[in-house]
Parts: sequence; C-alpha cells; structure tokens
Amino acid sequence: MADAQSEIEPLVDTLVFLVPLGSGKFELYSEPPDDHPTAAPSGFIRERLHRLQERWREAVHTARHREPSTSRLARARDWAVSHVAEMVAEQRTLWSLRHALTATLIAPSNLADSFAVRDRILALARRHHGIWLIGDGLLLIGSGLFMLIPGPNVLAYYFGIRALGHYLAWRGARQAMDVTRWSARAEPALDELATLADVPRDARASRVAAIAEALQLPRLAAFFDRAAVPAR
Repeated sequence: MADAQSEIEPLVDTLVFLVPLGSGKFELYSEPPDDHPTAAPSGFIRERLHRLQERWREAVHTARHREPSTSRLARARDWAVSHVAEMVAEQRTLWSLRHALTATLIAPSNLADSFAVRDRILALARRHHGIWLIGDGLLLIGSGLFMLIPGPNVLAYYFGIRALGHYLAWRGARQAMDVTRWSARAEPALDELATLADVPRDARASRVAAIAEALQLPRLAAFFDRAAVPAR
C-alpha cells in the first residue's frame, strides 16, 4: 500500500521551462524542490535517503576537486562519479516529471507552438532513454562476471546507476506524454535567452546570470552554459 501511495503522491503543479539553446534547439528544464534541501527530514527512511544524498554530494565534490596526483584507480572512480553527476544534471527534469499529473510549460513568448516543440522533445527522450536502458541493463548483467574479482564491483555500480537513471528518465517522458495535464505560460525573459545562445560564453555570462536570478532558477546559468552553442 505504501508503494502504491508513493506512486500517486505528489501532486503539485510542476513548472517546466522550454529553454532556447540556439539553432532552433530547445530543451525542457526544471529545478525540482529537492534540489535545494534545508534541514534533514524526519523519519527513518527519509533520514537515510537524506544521508545518502549528502554522501553523494560529497563524492561529487571530491571527484571534481581532487589533486591530479592521485592513483589511477582514484582517477577512474572520480571520472565515473563526475560522469554520473553530469547525467543526473541532464536527466533531472525528466525524473521530476515521472509522477507529475499537472505541469505548466513556460515558453518564450515569441514561440508559435510550444506544445509541438515539447512533444518532439519528449518523444525523442522516451526513445533515447528506452534504448539506453536496454543497453545499460545488458551491460549491468555482463558486469556480474567481475564479481569474481576481489573488491567492489565498480562496473556494476556504474552501469546500475546509469540503468536506473535511464529508467527514471524514460518513465518521466512517458508520464509527461501520456498522463500529465499541461497548461502553458509565456515568459519574455526566455526570448532574451534565445538571443544569447549564439553569443560567446564570457560575453553572455552576466545577462544569463541575471535572467536565471529573475526566474528564480539558481542552476539555469550552469545548464545553459553546458547546453547552448557556442560554448566560447
């Protein structure tokens, strides 16, 4: 019963931004509330999940700031952690949609048919993550052979996390296409963001940061820098 309740819990309206990235490219973007944790939650399971999240953040920080003179094994582990962290950042919006019953699409005010763009993005995402889920699932099964080698099975952890990530993203895309009830809202600030996509990163940085602050999206500037073209 608890599992069934968790499947239908949420259910606050999810805000999803249709972010222009240049050359007619768009991506869906949101910042789920759990991106900004405050105090540790109460309850045995919630406390354990909170602790795991804190350890994960520490692992990502260590992987990105470790001294370059560390061992080869440590460098490989840091690469895997950093790679998974990037995957999490890219898939966060789809993950947040997997329980969404209602959502608001916030799009550039000069975009004629934002729902058509949304549908195209979701259809591609569902296909992409479905294919990778199968591939990483097979690699996870294959990595079981390394259980015979002493020590932690890093490959199994890596492919396990990847498979889980693609599964959650696939579920989010499917939910958003088949179940979620959408409304739309125009946002003129995204019009300006579209004009900045073709500007070199250093020249656009202050304006992108100002737009992110105005929209109350602290991670938007980092996302835009990763995804928009050109990078510099």
